[in-house]
Amino acid sequence: MNPTLSRLMRGVSDVVFPPSCVHCRRLVEQERAGARGESEVAVAGPGGFRHLCKKCVGELDFVQPPHCTTCGSPFYGEVEGDRGCPNCEGLHPAFREGRTAVLFKGPARALVIELKYHRGLHVLADMEEIFRRATHVRELARGAVVVPVPLHPRKLRERGYNQAALLAEILARVAGGGARVEQALRRAEDTATQTAFDRRTRMANLKNAFALARGTTLNPDLHYVLVDDVFTTGSTLNSCARALRRAGGLNLDVITFGHG
Repeated sequence: MNPTLSRLMRGVSDVVFPPSCVHCRRLVEQERAGARGESEVAVAGPGGFRHLCKKCVGELDFVQPPHCTTCGSPFYGEVEGDRGCPNCEGLHPAFREGRTAVLFKGPARALVIELKYHRGLHVLADMEEIFRRATHVRELARGAVVVPVPLHPRKLRERGYNQAALLAEILARVAGGGARVEQALRRAEDTATQTAFDRRTRMANLKNAFALARGTTLNPDLHYVLVDDVFTTGSTLNSCARALRRAGGLNLDVITFGHG
């Protein structure tokens, strides 16, 4: 379908069936656009967001430098010299640097939950807008080979898609510079969900959970960026990073949509 026609149809749909905010559930007031003398059509919510209201957009907590170079968690106040980060203490990262777009709370958390657990593919447009605004994140991914954290085939069949892969596609698109997505990893073990475990338990559970995808060869001269939805303890990302390093991916960074 023609992109202009697609946007027009989407705008008309938003007028007839106004979207509600995924966080507070209020209606999202639509901004209107149209050439002079033509019918105006609602095209997006506040500042380009379609599924967050103006109030909730204002509550997004974007991460800006200075931040932890391992997990991306922001530092507050004056920063002089080296500063330890309690969020990733003891991680011993197998990657070089980690950056994140927003803190995983409030509206950002609602977007991830909608995508991850409610088949809310519609919120990807808002997550893309967040990546577009996270300049320091886009810069790290520019021109890189973007590698999503994989799901086990069982979970992929249940969910129908890998949210990390969808975010990787978005990140590669907004980063530019020839950035591309490569499914370089596979999940070798079907581990239980890690949300209830501490870092030590997660690390033990994920020790050999990831491996290089069959038929994949890494180029040590290329820049690889691992992508996941949320940086919690970093155990999953670090396990993936070790698998890539063993296969020759030495120039390796990490990006997540959220942190928390």
